[in-house]
Amino acid sequence: MSETRDQSFMQLALAEAQAAAEAGEVPVGAIIVDPATDMVIAAAGNAPIAGHDPTAHAEIRAIRMAAEQLGNYRLSGLELFVTLEPCAMCAGAISFARIGRLVFGAGDEKGGAVEHGPQFFNQPTCHWKPELVSGVLSEPSTNLLKSFFKARRKGT
Repeated sequence: MSETRDQSFMQLALAEAQAAAEAGEVPVGAIIVDPATDMVIAAAGNAPIAGHDPTAHAEIRAIRMAAEQLGNYRLSGLELFVTLEPCAMCAGAISFARIGRLVFGAGDEKGGAVEHGPQFFNQPTCHWKPELVSGVLSEPSTNLLKSFFKARRKGT
């Protein structure tokens, strides 16, 4: 897959993250793409606060939408673009959904579970590992998160 293509799709995920930030949610966005057609199947931002749902991370919401859209809980061959390295819960869902390719922006030293923390996909109990690409538009992803939390600390 081309770097330009990945960046274009990550821009869509960043737009979802920005919308989440504007709604008062942690700015993480995700989209799911069918690489055969380059069609976006699902797009979502974080919404645990609005949904009163601790599992309403952008990745989980996008996976649920795509599964509903396709009428199948297996999303084999599809690509997930997300602005932040997935946590353990989201990595598990990605594995169970059989996502073919995971592309993420910013690494997450505290909560990430792909390149940091438990490195979920490298565990012997993980039954499916997607192709991984990290660091795509990591700077704007990181900057969005930093500015969101800086504003929260200032109370604005």
